[in-house]
Amino acid sequence: MVYIFSNLAAFGVIAVIERATGKVTMDDYNGLFKTNPWLAFTMMLAMFSLGGIPPFAGFFSKFFIFVGACHTGSVAIYVLVFIALVNTIISLYYYLLVVKAMFIRQDDCVIPYIDSHWTEELALTICVLGIMAVGVASGIYTFLSQVTQTISPMFGMVG
Repeated sequence: MVYIFSNLAAFGVIAVIERATGKVTMDDYNGLFKTNPWLAFTMMLAMFSLGGIPPFAGFFSKFFIFVGACHTGSVAIYVLVFIALVNTIISLYYYLLVVKAMFIRQDDCVIPYIDSHWTEELALTICVLGIMAVGVASGIYTFLSQVTQTISPMFGMVG
């Protein structure tokens, strides 16, 4: 679910921009926030989620996978988790390049204001809400899991 919302949001923004302007290169996104703040915000959330920045959904999915793998106690799994963490850091660099282009670069934005169709706006809104909701739900799940593990020995339950 995490990557469905995040990838759909990122590729949805790209599709909206390409449909309206034909622009597809990274330099075309310079200063996007000035002319299309909603598209830039949606892309930023998608990039943060895909990069694994908390409290977005992508962070919790990576966290649960890494923690679950480390509980096996196998040296081979530790090596794989280390490689996955290095890959996460490398991918985060590339995701943040997109955010930098949209928000920090002060070049003239080549993408004019885009009046999206209501279906595009609805789809991107659902993706944004999904990224946020899954992120919050993951945090709630983590909290409940910790509470359950703390309480279950008191009542003789198996956690």
